[in-house]
Amino acid sequence: QAQAGWLQHDFGHLSVFSKSRWNHWVHKFVIGHLKGAPASWWNHLHFQHHAKPNCFQKDPDVNMHPLFFALGKTLSVELGVQKKKFMPYNHQHKYFFIIGPPALVPLYFQWYIFYFVVQRKQWVDLAWMLTFYIRFFLTYFPLLGVKGILGLHLLVRFIESNWFVWVTQMNHIPMHIDYDKNVDWFSTQLQATCNVHQSLFNDWFSGHLNFQIEHHLFPTMPRHNYWK
Repeated sequence: QAQAGWLQHDFGHLSVFSKSRWNHWVHKFVIGHLKGAPASWWNHLHFQHHAKPNCFQKDPDVNMHPLFFALGKTLSVELGVQKKKFMPYNHQHKYFFIIGPPALVPLYFQWYIFYFVVQRKQWVDLAWMLTFYIRFFLTYFPLLGVKGILGLHLLVRFIESNWFVWVTQMNHIPMHIDYDKNVDWFSTQLQATCNVHQSLFNDWFSGHLNFQIEHHLFPTMPRHNYWK
């Protein structure tokens, strides 16, 4: 599931086939049938992220503030001035790994993707998603039963969620996070991204998104060329 996530990311960025519509078609299959999520939802969120990375209220990937986490030096000071005591933010580096990675995919994403497709009437995406759950049920029900299927699905999503959050946080969150200052596009991309050392493991583990700087500057470039 994690590797299928990096694969759908490639198709979503139109970086595999020379024709855009081919990428869109296969993207729907990979994210819908192989992962059980809607392509329209991913596009809606991810395009905003690339347009304004790490810009609070414009990049949905950093919209955890101020409910659970205070990201960035500016926003954390803002909470201190307003005396908002929702969470013990001075300890967030300790509880982040208890709340964030385990809960994002199996709890938040799981219900929100269905809410998204129904609210926006994305019936084609919903059909693709249902093929994933039908296939999953038919494959594992004879072996595990209903409780076993639910347990397996939760376990897979729990592991995938930790994997996903580790990768996406390490190449964005250490960087500058603030309100949109209308800085030029090139500088905005550089301020919000950092790379992680190249190795066979890191390339595989992160879907080559350890080259986050190159990815944000050239988002349609095939991932195996980032290192160049």
